[in-house]
Amino acid sequence: MPNEEGLRALGEVINGRGSRSNGRSNGRSNGYEEAPRSGYREPGTGPRGRPSASSSRTQRRRARTQSRRRKRTKRAVLVSGLVVLLLILAGGGYAYYLNSEIHRVDVRGLAVSPTSGADAGTENILMVGSTTRCGLAHQNAAYGLCSQGVTGVNSDVIMILHLNPSTRSLSILSLPRDLFIPNARVRNLRQGITSANKIDAGLYDGPSQLVASIKEDFGIPIQHYVVLNFDTFASVVNALGGINMYFPMPVFDAYSQLYVPTPGCIHLDGYRALQVVRARHLQYRPAGVTADRAYWPHEVESDLARIRRDHEFLRVLATAVSKKGLGNPITDEQMVSSVAPYLTVDKSFSTTDMIHLVLTFHSVNAAKAPQYTLPVEPSSSLTYAYKGGDYGNVEFPATTPDQQIVDQFLGVSASTNTLTGEALPSPSSVTVSVLNGTGVYNQAADTANALSALGFHIAGIGNATPTGPISETLVAYGQKTPAVEAAAQAVARSMSGAVIMDYNPKLVADGAQVTVVTGSQFSVNPPPTSSTGGTSGSSSTTSSAPATTAPSTSTSSPSSTSTSLPPTFSSPTPAVTPLKPWDPRSCTPSGGEGP
Repeated sequence: MPNEEGLRALGEVINGRGSRSNGRSNGRSNGYEEAPRSGYREPGTGPRGRPSASSSRTQRRRARTQSRRRKRTKRAVLVSGLVVLLLILAGGGYAYYLNSEIHRVDVRGLAVSPTSGADAGTENILMVGSTTRCGLAHQNAAYGLCSQGVTGVNSDVIMILHLNPSTRSLSILSLPRDLFIPNARVRNLRQGITSANKIDAGLYDGPSQLVASIKEDFGIPIQHYVVLNFDTFASVVNALGGINMYFPMPVFDAYSQLYVPTPGCIHLDGYRALQVVRARHLQYRPAGVTADRAYWPHEVESDLARIRRDHEFLRVLATAVSKKGLGNPITDEQMVSSVAPYLTVDKSFSTTDMIHLVLTFHSVNAAKAPQYTLPVEPSSSLTYAYKGGDYGNVEFPATTPDQQIVDQFLGVSASTNTLTGEALPSPSSVTVSVLNGTGVYNQAADTANALSALGFHIAGIGNATPTGPISETLVAYGQKTPAVEAAAQAVARSMSGAVIMDYNPKLVADGAQVTVVTGSQFSVNPPPTSSTGGTSGSSSTTSSAPATTAPSTSTSSPSSTSTSLPPTFSSPTPAVTPLKPWDPRSCTPSGGEGP
């Protein structure tokens, strides 16, 4: 700490240790007085050691001077001690005050930070933007009113912040809101029945379910949870003084009410910043297009484009905050005290934890932190049928690029269990059964043969009820134990396409650790060959592109099987996308367009 040496020195003074006068010991440092040497006579004394008259007067003056100095020193030490004590008490009281200002919620299923291995001490903080209207302190017609039936509770923004204290590094991973997952909501916890939906619907069942879905489907452990709604997001931005962003061309979003009629650098307060981060129906006006907004082109990426702009917003915000002087006690205190009342976090996220994170990462340039978006296969259709329900426009997972980005985000290798940091099991130690989930002839048998060629032990094959004409392949497991979760990861990493893990005890069959329920678009990776330098336990042997071959009941090789990419779904999206010409970005100090 900056004042550690001063406080240590003050403690030594108070304890009466280490003081010196003209370079001589005061006789107390060693607990005894040194005996005079033989024949030695103190200056100013007579032959028998008696003081002379002049020396007596000098000693009395020195004594009076030293007495006054000791009194002043004692007063200074006393005052300094009282100041330090008051600062400690005030700091403790202030920390208690801040702790009372932060809102806390109960979140189950949070993981403990690893204590060993390459990922020791790392933490993942789930950051959520909630769309709740009924939970707002002040109803705002611009957001939609609870009294008018706008009662949905979704997570429009889902970001995970990864912190590595050993490398003083951080990174961000965004999960697209329309990603269709098998266990977004829970219908009956006692029976273990889950319900598929878009991942943004998970928050409806509470933060615990959203945390569980991320862990169960993607193998990402979550240590802490932070949520902001419309009001609190705007309040945090206002508390930080707002930010400046440059708009290269006019933009408009009828849903978020964002409207910037002219290009330039604009100061965004909390309300306008919220319009920017919520915009996913954006229109823009290129040069030569009429001012009538009805003719402005529409952006087609929707939520994926919003994530791109949200990442840029965070980069600009981080730069603005760092300029206020992180590490300066005065400015830090002002920022923390202004933001704390608007935070809602899990109950285990203590003020001490937050202070520790600030002290550890305050020197990190957050504006340069890697920001990823989980690759997905978007659907161009506005309708997706699943078990008789219509889920609108959805996105499917893309398991190979997904796993690569998750590994990169967490800083682990492809052969690592992302939940524990340990090595994944070899295929020969994993028992798998396969169920035909599409009705395609011989699909379960072909898939079992391909998995067997990779070394997995096949327990049996069978059929499952198809959920619809287009479906994801599920790697189901029935126990939340490290061994079974690792087995599910090992099986999932042996496949490509729209494949996702699924904690669902009801699907696990034939006494296997893992059951694969085949979908309409997937492939089993072929065994590694000597030319690839792989081994029989390799977790990935194919490229990140999904299989695009025609559906078949047999293949030229018994070691792999594949089905085609449905025509309504496109190839996986990139994990990092550069800004588009119309996207807002940073401003230069003079108000021009920044980098």
